[in-house]
Amino acid sequence: MNDAVPEHQDVSRRSVLWTAGAAGAGLGLGAFGGTAEAAEQPEGRAAEGTAAKEPPRQGRTMIGVPFQRRSTVRVALIGLGNRGAAMAELYLAVPGVQVVALCDPVKAKAERVAAKVTAAGQPAPAVYVHGDHDYEQLLRRGDVDFAHVATPWDSHFEIAKSALLNGVHVGVECPAALQLDQLWALVDLSERTRRHCMQLENCCYGRNEMRVLRMAHAGKFGDLLHGAGAYNHDLRSLMFDPAYYEGPWRRLWHTRLRGDLYPNHGFGPVANYMDLNRGDRAVSIVSVGSPSLGLSRYREANMPAGDPSWKESYIGSDRTISLVQTARGRVIRLEHDVSTPHPYSRINSLGGTKGLFEDYPERIYIEPDHKNDEWGDFSAYAEWDHWLWKEHANPPGAHGGMDYMLVFRLMQCMRLGLVPDFDVYDAATWTSPVPLSHLSIKQRGLPQQIPDFTRGEWRTSRPGMDSEKPADA
Repeated sequence: MNDAVPEHQDVSRRSVLWTAGAAGAGLGLGAFGGTAEAAEQPEGRAAEGTAAKEPPRQGRTMIGVPFQRRSTVRVALIGLGNRGAAMAELYLAVPGVQVVALCDPVKAKAERVAAKVTAAGQPAPAVYVHGDHDYEQLLRRGDVDFAHVATPWDSHFEIAKSALLNGVHVGVECPAALQLDQLWALVDLSERTRRHCMQLENCCYGRNEMRVLRMAHAGKFGDLLHGAGAYNHDLRSLMFDPAYYEGPWRRLWHTRLRGDLYPNHGFGPVANYMDLNRGDRAVSIVSVGSPSLGLSRYREANMPAGDPSWKESYIGSDRTISLVQTARGRVIRLEHDVSTPHPYSRINSLGGTKGLFEDYPERIYIEPDHKNDEWGDFSAYAEWDHWLWKEHANPPGAHGGMDYMLVFRLMQCMRLGLVPDFDVYDAATWTSPVPLSHLSIKQRGLPQQIPDFTRGEWRTSRPGMDSEKPADA
């Protein structure tokens, strides 16, 4: 194993239940993208060294590397809680996919999903339920083509690392990792092992997102100038519900980091509109955050005395707002708020020299179609739907069908031997606001450099989400 890859860490999915510090005590700031010294710089001093020069490449780029063609994709699911169990049903709905292995330390969860596999007419999958690291045994099987990771965030990096080292393509739920050194390690491992490591960003496959993508690439918005994305979703009741999340692992992140904990849903689609890593790239981020009051107020109103949550001190900003600058001068606004009452919104906005689109609610204003400062009807642009949505107008599954589109397209790329729609460089870029927004807020809004995970190859235009329908699909 190369010395550049961090050594094994204990990332027990249950260990996070017992480690809530008063204010993220013991968290080494250096691991989150800068140095402790930089994080405590006085106001007004320039941020220095917040993103080290990219390390030397250890392998060859994974840009443009296709999957090996195969008639059947053998899938393993690691983590079978709410998300993993739901995704299992979608893999079973896609032709040419076999679910061969399942892993979760809660045996009952694995057994429930295994029953769904056999009910779908597939052979009984192997089940791995012996502790938090039994995924290591699963990934050594030798008959797994793709691993889907849907575990608590702490474990994402180690599981993805293990998959790559065992020659398994891997997809990780958001976020891909939590530290810049981990993101670089995933880039290096993907390049060395010649296996893809992808952020399973379902929002990129939303119908509106894919329509806006095709319109943007066709020039309907003119030269692109700005965009916005968010994860503004009131999760207070769910984060305090031990039956929804396995313990308080998600809530505890609000005792540790001040920044945007979940940027991918908003960042991914806008990055696709602007062809980030495909002719443009994100170069810096500035973040500010509100006081942290929402979770404590909810606890006061709803949690009984003696509940373990009363030992927690929340430092995570109730709302973070970040501005990302790209190499071409464009601006992307990101927001995160899961701690206050508000309707759901991912914002999903894109503007250019000919007009703009805004979601939640969906509306459009582009010249010469619209005038007099009156919004137009976005449904009138259904002709711009991506071919995936024209073929699968009513897909199964949650989130309006975007989950199914993600699984269908990924499995199609693997079966037909195509280049995936996004890669490890996108995963690293879309996740980098997690550590960098924390540092920017700690430094009173000082800019943080976003690493060039492509090592200069972003300058070359290449295909992405705006794919053509395969001839042999």
